[in-house]
Amino acid sequence: MKNLIALFLLLSNVLNADNTYNISGKITTDDESLPYVNVYLKGTSKGAVTREDGGFIIENVKEGNYTLIVSYTGFKTIQKPITLKGGHINLDINLVEDELLDEIVITGTLKPVTRLESPVPVEVYSPTFLKKNPAPNIFESLQAVNGVRPQINCSVCNTGDIHINGLEGPYTLVLIDGMPIVSGLSTVYGLSGIPSSLIEQVEIVKGPASSLYGSEAVGGLINVITKLPENAPLVFVDSYTTDWEELNVDLGFKANVGKKATMLLGANYFNYSNPIDANNDNFTDVTLQDRISVFQKWDFKRQNNRAFSLAGRFFYEDRWGGEMQWTPEYRGGSDVYGESIYTTRYELIGKYQLPIQEKMMFQFSYSDHDQNSAYGNTLYLAQQRIGFGQLTWDISNQNHDWLLGVSGRYNYYNDNTPVTEQEDEIVIPSLFLQDEIKLNEKHKVLLGARYDYDKRHGNIFTPRIAYKFKPTEHDIFRLNAGTGFRVVNLFTEEHAALNGARDVIIEEELKPERSYNVNLNYLKKLYTKSGKIIGIDASAWYTFFTNAILPDYDTNPNQVIYDNLSGGASSLGFSVNIDAIITSNFKALAGFTVQEVTQKEDGIKQQQILTEKYSGTWSVSYKNFNHNFLIDYTGNIYGPMRLPILGDLDPRLPESPIWSIQNIQITYDGLKNFEFYGGVKNLLDWTPNKGNPFIIARANDPFDNDVVFDGNGNATQTANNPYALTFDPGYIYAPNQGRRLFFGLRYMLK
Repeated sequence: MKNLIALFLLLSNVLNADNTYNISGKITTDDESLPYVNVYLKGTSKGAVTREDGGFIIENVKEGNYTLIVSYTGFKTIQKPITLKGGHINLDINLVEDELLDEIVITGTLKPVTRLESPVPVEVYSPTFLKKNPAPNIFESLQAVNGVRPQINCSVCNTGDIHINGLEGPYTLVLIDGMPIVSGLSTVYGLSGIPSSLIEQVEIVKGPASSLYGSEAVGGLINVITKLPENAPLVFVDSYTTDWEELNVDLGFKANVGKKATMLLGANYFNYSNPIDANNDNFTDVTLQDRISVFQKWDFKRQNNRAFSLAGRFFYEDRWGGEMQWTPEYRGGSDVYGESIYTTRYELIGKYQLPIQEKMMFQFSYSDHDQNSAYGNTLYLAQQRIGFGQLTWDISNQNHDWLLGVSGRYNYYNDNTPVTEQEDEIVIPSLFLQDEIKLNEKHKVLLGARYDYDKRHGNIFTPRIAYKFKPTEHDIFRLNAGTGFRVVNLFTEEHAALNGARDVIIEEELKPERSYNVNLNYLKKLYTKSGKIIGIDASAWYTFFTNAILPDYDTNPNQVIYDNLSGGASSLGFSVNIDAIITSNFKALAGFTVQEVTQKEDGIKQQQILTEKYSGTWSVSYKNFNHNFLIDYTGNIYGPMRLPILGDLDPRLPESPIWSIQNIQITYDGLKNFEFYGGVKNLLDWTPNKGNPFIIARANDPFDNDVVFDGNGNATQTANNPYALTFDPGYIYAPNQGRRLFFGLRYMLK
């Protein structure tokens, strides 16, 4: 009997071997061999990588129908159906270069142009980049971008803003689809509500852009471009959870409405309702949040492919942080300290190309923001409405490419603070002109200027110039210079002016800030014979500010003082990004920034608070095509920054140590339409508690009931207060959330 079984197994193996064959061939492009190309059978573990001569062989494949996938970075992926039956197959496949490597950008010049041709350096980040470390909002996603740092401004409510090249968040203008929708109140609170799954790409310009975008575009701008409905998948779902019991869900779908309209509907829901106090100060380490954002976008087909689109978004968030025993019944009271913020926002964005022969585009946006906040027993109730309209005329004439624009901005703001005695309402008309001059194939110059009239401050003029030199096909030099201006509203931009921990002192009527900037950029692409692609993007910049408005934490530990700096403030630095595609399954991106952000007054020069001296980011990705998994290792590192301590007796570190947040993720995409992913965030378990006796000053006495003050209002040393401190949650420089596991699922039906 055993002999019969052995004979049967032997015959089965022989028959099975007879029914397996080889798939071989050669991969080329323009009659040149391509080595290191991934060739594999979809849904199986069978695959190969091409040799130096472009040849490959996949051995011992059973008979059947397959999809052969040929994938190589820089070229369009090919999916070829094949049938294997009765013999070996030999294939010769020619790959075509992917033109999408040179991304289309619009942020630098308000016109669609390839990134390599733009005279203004624009950094572009795709959804693939954002997915390497999944986050519930764009605010957290940008921590992987070199020179860009999400800054948390409060260790209790965890509100924050985005720093570019060391400059405070209010200097950064955030756009959605080119419209200045995220500003004022939403600078602090609104960045958390943009669903990552709806993003087509993120464009970043470092340096002033006020000549095109007006006030707030002083340090740089971030343009979040949402997907066109026709390019979006039919259905998409992306959801993940963590062992901290966070839940994030992105979902949406698109539909054709009639023959001339396409609609995209997306929603994001985020919930974190698990109070954790790992540092044992009786305060929540991370703010509790319950947030929903619903986005709808319509795209209409018109004659001659003229543009017409409308988009709207509703956003609501309920967040609180504070003492662990806090419940909503304590909101606004003096018994238990908590910071509770209810945010409601409505947004509308649209663009319409006029039905005339001239290329004229009208764009508009409107936002309505209602803020209901309680910082302990201090209530902050605010309403803001912003309307924006812009008409541009695009004119091409031989070597000149003109852009003429007129715009108007309507601002309404009101709150319950004593500073706002009556509602603030203003209309700011603007006119701008830009000429992009092509001198020859290697030289291009852009001249631009903007005029704004603000009745509070009069006439405002902001010019700029950009020069692009392209000595070779793969080398580009760009020199940009310009000015910027910013009108400040402290209570919509500065969390320190709201939380009630310090008295707010405004010493004078605040004048608009002005900046002068120069930026030199070098971009190079290297293509090696072995198929490697290396990109180098280096920049050096200098920005000088007059009338700078910076919070003064040093003069009096119980006050935050605002006035126009009588001296000057500056940002000087250098950054470099290097991206390398070693093989089609191994990619790396690394960036490093060195900067000096200082302020000088009365002959004293010092580093600005909460600005790092250097920083770095990296992303390493490995794709195993045979087993359908992807590993992403991402991280950042930050150098020392000056911190807002409360006087000489404060035992907390006056300067932060070097710190790093690192993450790892594994993604499996072996099932059709599905991706499973999971990993670890903050591998090193870094929090700002490391090396500090505490983070929140006087966490045991948040209403300063046991603090003794002298005749000048300064806290004094007592047995119950040996460091002479008052309650202060503003000492924070890194996320106060430790290591956590996450697991998620994506589904996409195209």
